[in-house]
Amino acid sequence: MTESGPGKPQLPGSVADEEKFRPKHRRECIEEPRDLGEQFIVITNGAGRVAEVAARFTLDAMPRKQMAIDADLNSGLINEQEAKRRRGEVAEEADFYGAMDGASKFVKGDAIAAIVIVAINLIGGFAVGILQQHLSFGDAIKTYSLLTVGDGLVAQIPALLISLSSGLIVTRAATEMDLGSDLLHQFTRHKKTLQLGGGAICAVAIVPGLPKVPFFIVGGALLLLATRVPSDDEIAAREAAAKEVEIAPIELSPDSPEHLVGEMRVEPLELEIAYDLIDLVDASKGGDLLDRVRALRRKLALELGVVIPLVRTRDNLELPASTYAVRVNGVDVGRGEAPAGHVLVLGDDAGALPGMPTREPVFGLPATWVPTEFRHQAEITGATVVDRASVITTHLAEVVRRNAGRLLSRQDVKMLVDVVTQSDPVVIDELNGANVTTGEIQRVLQMLLDEGVGIRDLVRIFEVISERSRVTKDAEQIVEAVRTALGPAISSSYAKDGKLPVITLDPLVEHALAETLRTGDTGSFLALDPQTAEQLALAVAREAEAAEMKGIEPVFVCATQLRPSVRRLLHAAAPRLPVLAYTELGAQLELDTIGVVNLGQPAAV
Repeated sequence: MTESGPGKPQLPGSVADEEKFRPKHRRECIEEPRDLGEQFIVITNGAGRVAEVAARFTLDAMPRKQMAIDADLNSGLINEQEAKRRRGEVAEEADFYGAMDGASKFVKGDAIAAIVIVAINLIGGFAVGILQQHLSFGDAIKTYSLLTVGDGLVAQIPALLISLSSGLIVTRAATEMDLGSDLLHQFTRHKKTLQLGGGAICAVAIVPGLPKVPFFIVGGALLLLATRVPSDDEIAAREAAAKEVEIAPIELSPDSPEHLVGEMRVEPLELEIAYDLIDLVDASKGGDLLDRVRALRRKLALELGVVIPLVRTRDNLELPASTYAVRVNGVDVGRGEAPAGHVLVLGDDAGALPGMPTREPVFGLPATWVPTEFRHQAEITGATVVDRASVITTHLAEVVRRNAGRLLSRQDVKMLVDVVTQSDPVVIDELNGANVTTGEIQRVLQMLLDEGVGIRDLVRIFEVISERSRVTKDAEQIVEAVRTALGPAISSSYAKDGKLPVITLDPLVEHALAETLRTGDTGSFLALDPQTAEQLALAVAREAEAAEMKGIEPVFVCATQLRPSVRRLLHAAAPRLPVLAYTELGAQLELDTIGVVNLGQPAAV
């Protein structure tokens, strides 16, 4: 054994030298094969498995995708050109994943070859060093393990990069952009991420033993790029602004089926204006008619309990100048005038002002269209001054109230039922148990809306419908039961300060009318001769008109069984007069009888 001491140099290949270097180099030659194995098992095998599964799923889904394309083509949703394009996309997708599955096999073979090469180099190096070069075990490890590590890195880094690339391509989510654009978009999406990454790389350069220049260059580049990337707030503001930009509609040929179908469609609610009223909807000229219509829809929804359809507003060159028209399901139900440069003045002194005499379109009151420059003078006289947009929206609101039943579609009823299902599912379960169809619910709700009764209390309405439907399917009887349940709310809506002004029938007349009550296919009716019916309707209308002249808005009250038929009889003579039953009067109200209709006892009754 060779002696060693402080002053004696150690000879190569000595036992002490071998013991000194053996642990370190043994770790070196063990770490590299372990890293190669991790790269092969985790990355290469993972990418290959993902590619294989993706290819299999894509091929299995091809028949279903082809059938979906054929179904859309047969139903007319797409044309032949679009179907051909979609079939090409399906074929390209299948070819891509199939190619990636095959490519993953080559990547896997490359990784295995790199591991085999490293093992051969390591074992062969030991053999050559010990057997041919007669080196000690420690020197052989020191020399050939270092060479093996370098060769392993040269062979394994390309395989690692290829495996990572194939894994990214196969596992990325499908978007409209290509992979490069997706990576660049995501990499520059968040400014803070770039700042943290650049700072971390610069901090790594401070670690002793690591090259500083490359880390500082890369970290500095990331920090510089972060200064040019917008912040999260700026990106959010841009996206919000982009959402507000209206997408221009695709220009369709006038002879195309899509264009013709759009022209044939009958809008539930339309507002047509003449050419000289365009300024009312032009925001650049101060027109706010569209904003008022949107606010009106919300107000009527809270009042009636149903969302009215969107109001399609458009110009109509066939309308006379300064004229507007309101259409319900394509039928002209209201028309009025709103001349430019004028305001509508209501009052007894309106005739003293220069202008065009007219009648207010909702209630038919005498009014005058006065030039705008006389508006202040009209207000001084105490008259009511209404601008053109307010006249149109008020008229539109009255038309909607009168035709709310016609505007309630079956789809709207389905939506209301779904709303109640979320809050009170038991009520809907009972409704279904009573075998009540959506059409029957729609009929009841339409009859309530036609009489000016709001349907906001849907839960109670559906409870009554489900209960009465087990006894009868007569819509009129169900409506009367609903009105009785909602009676206090109905009567309270017509009362002022707890007082309800009422007009009633003389008991003898009411008894005689009850004897003439008959039931037909369309509901109950009074079997009166035309002269008696007209006399009764005019008498009630006179009482109502006399009350309105005194500033009182009365209601007509009669027996429950007479209410539907009396309401139909009075609708033409007094359309705005509510007709209530005695069972609908709330106990909290104070009744003020302002008139009693007494015809004697007609001979025909």
